[in-house]
Amino acid sequence: VQLQASGGGWVQAGGSLRLSCAASGRTFSVYSMGWFRQAPGKGREFVAAIGWRGARTYYADSVKGRFTISRDAKNTVYLQMNSLKSEDTAIYYCATQRRTMYFSDYFMSESDYGSWGQGTQVTVSS
Repeated sequence: VQLQASGGGWVQAGGSLRLSCAASGRTFSVYSMGWFRQAPGKGREFVAAIGWRGARTYYADSVKGRFTISRDAKNTVYLQMNSLKSEDTAIYYCATQRRTMYFSDYFMSESDYGSWGQGTQVTVSS
């Protein structure tokens, strides 16, 4: 699966952005998906995950209540980000979990994800 993330940009604190992750190649709908982010000088961290059927969603505590992950029936996963804070500044990556038609118990771990997009920069100015 090839992934293309988009929708990043610059926004003032308190603002909103919606990231998109478009997939091509293999059947996208059989993969559970995740969003991760990497801030300058830090490691990549889990942000949100969604099951392959779209029924299960999980969030990092730092974004819970502000971010929403969703997916459409075709080939795109979204991350709606509201009430953005300066600490949300990072490169955001989308990824597919390794196994199809499955939601990993280790959904917060990078190692459970196989295909990664190129990342999209989000900058939140305070």
